[in-house]
Amino acid sequence: MSNILNPRPKTPWHLWVAGILTLLFNAMGVLSYVMTVTGKLADLGMTPSQITFMESYPPGAIAFWALGVWGALAGSVLLLLRSRLAFPAMVIATIGLIGTTAYNYVVIEVPADMKSPGLDVAIWVVTFFLLFYSQRMVKAGVLR
Repeated sequence: MSNILNPRPKTPWHLWVAGILTLLFNAMGVLSYVMTVTGKLADLGMTPSQITFMESYPPGAIAFWALGVWGALAGSVLLLLRSRLAFPAMVIATIGLIGTTAYNYVVIEVPADMKSPGLDVAIWVVTFFLLFYSQRMVKAGVLR
């Protein structure tokens, strides 16, 4: 809690930029996840073979995916709320991303028309950015 002896630092402008941009980015992952688990992939323009592939994910892979997308969304929201819980949320998101990536690149063969290396790299970059940025903001006293 802030007081005269321990004032809360002013929110830096870059926190708002990082929080809003990553919230929008992470919302796309949540949309994809929700459309998958609710059986609405055709609404995203996926082909029947792509839908069959996505529906073949076992519960464990879906659980890692859920940790990744919901943890990342929570991390962005908590960052905007200036909560130190943004960092643990991003740890959870990172665990989910590691599990999902391991499943997609080690356990199964993703069909060629489903591969998106550029998007995969972007997800890793955004996740690690949020992980380290939230940790930095906690250490700086911006997130409490």
